[in-house]
Amino acid sequence: MKITLNPDEEIVKLIREGLEKKGGYCPCRREIIPENKCMCKEFRDQIADPAYEGFCHCMLYYKSLED
Repeated sequence: MKITLNPDEEIVKLIREGLEKKGGYCPCRREIIPENKCMCKEFRDQIADPAYEGFCHCMLYYKSLED
């Protein structure tokens, strides 16, 4: 398993700006709750799933199954 940033630098820049504005909470989520703090609970759960491969909700991170 490997976690990488989205290869699209513009998306990474926009999401990081949103994270900064929201104090580290996912800019794609309305609620400011612990589950939405980056790396959000949804993506941590996806990381724990050995069969999951793909992007987190906001498209900042990508989990690949290969090292």
